[in-house]
Amino acid sequence: MAPPVRYCIPGERLCNLEEASPGSGTYTRHGYIFSSLVGCLTKTSENGALPVVSVMRETESQLLPDVGAIVTCKVSSINSRFAKVHILYVGSTPLKNSFRGTIRKEDVRATEKDKVEIYKSFRPGDIVLAKVISLGDAQSNYLLTTAENELGVVVAHSESGVQMVPISWCEMQCPKTHTKEFRKVARVQPEFLQT
Repeated sequence: MAPPVRYCIPGERLCNLEEASPGSGTYTRHGYIFSSLVGCLTKTSENGALPVVSVMRETESQLLPDVGAIVTCKVSSINSRFAKVHILYVGSTPLKNSFRGTIRKEDVRATEKDKVEIYKSFRPGDIVLAKVISLGDAQSNYLLTTAENELGVVVAHSESGVQMVPISWCEMQCPKTHTKEFRKVARVQPEFLQT
């Protein structure tokens, strides 16, 4: 029968320094080893040496979008002032839960901000590369920008459901029907291209 699992909380005294050596998720103070995390206590010993005491979390912590991070998101809705998006990736790491974001009209591009029209930049369902400019909270969204050449729409589908091809920084074309649609197109960097 396996020994029972022991759960720890931060600051809980685990054992004496003479009994074991500290591992990850622990710290030492006054000759004792304490837990620095909420998690399960594990003891490992090698070749008769003192066992190593460590505390492991049950699940990995959630990665959060941070200011300046490049995120991949999907447009959920648009209006004349902003586009609402769901953040799916931070860098190349997929998120367990999607976060909501907003791309305001003035944050779509760096030049001619007053001439930006959201419906000529994004459409619902578009996959967009954006940069986080402000953190959200429980009530509000992350504020995002696409005001760089490398940021903007990377994947878009035409009305016939076919993935469109970028033909300029502001247009994409359907390879099936050859109709052109306006988008704020990202100039995708080689390191993001899949081979």
